[in-house]
Amino acid sequence: MTTHDRADKRGGMAGRGPQTHLLALGGPGKPYRIVGTAVLVVALGLVILWITVVRGGQGPVNTVETFVAQRGPLTFSVLEAGTLMAKDPVIVRSSMRRSATIIYLVPEGVRVNQGDLLVELDTSELIDHIPDHKIMVTNAEAAWINAREAAIITKSLAQSRVELAQLDYDFAKLDLRKYQGEGGQYATDLVKAEGNIAMAEQEVKKNDDYYTWSQRLAQQKYLSATQLQTDELTLRKSQLNLTVAKSSLELMEKYTRQRQLVQLQSDVNQAEAALDRAKAKAHANLVQAEALLAAREQEYRHQQEMLAKHEEEVRQSKLYAPTEGMVIYATSGRGGGFHNDRPPLAEGVDVWNRQELIYLQRSASTVAEVDLHEANLEKVRVGLPAVVTVDALPGRKLLGTVSHIAPLADSQSMWMNPDLKVYKTEIALEANDPALRSGMNCKAEILIDRRADAVCVPVQAVTRVGGQPTVYVLRPDGRTEERRVEIGLNDNTLVEIVSGLNENELVRLTPTLKTAAAESGPRLAASRGAESNAMAQQIREKLKAAGGPVVVVPRPGSRGPEPERTTQ
Repeated sequence: MTTHDRADKRGGMAGRGPQTHLLALGGPGKPYRIVGTAVLVVALGLVILWITVVRGGQGPVNTVETFVAQRGPLTFSVLEAGTLMAKDPVIVRSSMRRSATIIYLVPEGVRVNQGDLLVELDTSELIDHIPDHKIMVTNAEAAWINAREAAIITKSLAQSRVELAQLDYDFAKLDLRKYQGEGGQYATDLVKAEGNIAMAEQEVKKNDDYYTWSQRLAQQKYLSATQLQTDELTLRKSQLNLTVAKSSLELMEKYTRQRQLVQLQSDVNQAEAALDRAKAKAHANLVQAEALLAAREQEYRHQQEMLAKHEEEVRQSKLYAPTEGMVIYATSGRGGGFHNDRPPLAEGVDVWNRQELIYLQRSASTVAEVDLHEANLEKVRVGLPAVVTVDALPGRKLLGTVSHIAPLADSQSMWMNPDLKVYKTEIALEANDPALRSGMNCKAEILIDRRADAVCVPVQAVTRVGGQPTVYVLRPDGRTEERRVEIGLNDNTLVEIVSGLNENELVRLTPTLKTAAAESGPRLAASRGAESNAMAQQIREKLKAAGGPVVVVPRPGSRGPEPERTTQ
């Protein structure tokens, strides 16, 4: 019998079955049997539905993802992405103080010699402004010369005025000493006044004697009355002169002397005040003149510096190679993919002051620059080995060593994403392969430690119950067992189980809140990378030289294991 014959026979039997059943149900005189049969079918369907839906979630037929705990060599590592770059390149930066446009750019990838032109920037605007700056320098120089001559004149005039005021002050003091000093003007006037009195007294005595004698002669008729009267007038005149002389002496002693002393002392004070004013004014004028001179000189020097800077910028618009090497653009040579805000370097692109333009690769040595996440910062240290794979060279594994870890987080990444903290880490590659080019994307697996014989499970399989690391083991009968374990190292993917779990046991990847029966579903196993024997030996030596592994110390209340660095 052929396949088609069997199918036709089954189809025919299936076709006759329902027809016979309908005829039996639809026979005459059996209405109650039809209704009872329908009710029985509905009830049976409800029972089957309840068993399938309601009881199915609690039965031992649940399917969960599990992981097979395996024992064997295990490598704990940190995987980070980065970019290849030249080791210790010579960086060529823009030296102009302002932004400028590139009008010539050497092609990328060519080798240049020392002194070759690399970049030329547009300085046409600066060249147009240089004549104006030269005129400004000339004007500033003229103003400085005028201020210098004015300062000299001001200093000479101030000195002359001070000397004249000093001379007046000295004369006033001399006049005061001349009047009141011993043998001075007052003493001379006093002697003169006293002499006038003495002469007046002698004159009075002489005239009195002469008048007495004239009276006698007039009585004897030897002298006329007119002559007697003349002699009398002479006597009275001499007496009046004596009174005047005595009054002059009294006035000089009581009034003239005091007035003259006050006047001369006032002249001294006024001359001293005038001298002080002359000195202060001379100092103020001199300070003002010197300040103006300094300002004019500073302006002149400033204009000279500005002109020199502009001329220097014109000279710096052409950047020459400081050494021989291969040209690598900065936008592609050092993680160009991370500079999304910077356009590729090309003619017509604007650059700013101190911007990195070109890297000159002098040797074939290459390093991998990766971004180390802050979560892995405590695990990685200088000296650890790393296996680097390059996207452009599939299947190639390059051995390297962590040579530098930035002390601060990368500001560019923080600016683009404030929640992302990464640290620039350099890995020196041991192979100088000419196929390696700067700017190639790469991945670096930094090896923290290796275990020759370890049992490991994924980190999500470990939870903490009462502060103790706990895994949920799926037993052969389908039930889940809660088990305390001791954990070791982890690489944020796998965690080492030091004790409490045997190999080939199944652990749940999604621990339950309560123990329940379950049936194992897909079983996952740890994937271990394979290196050559020579590379494995080099890795072991580098791990030993790096000073031992990072020991993981569990912290109470944390979800999973957290690394702490200790010395073994």
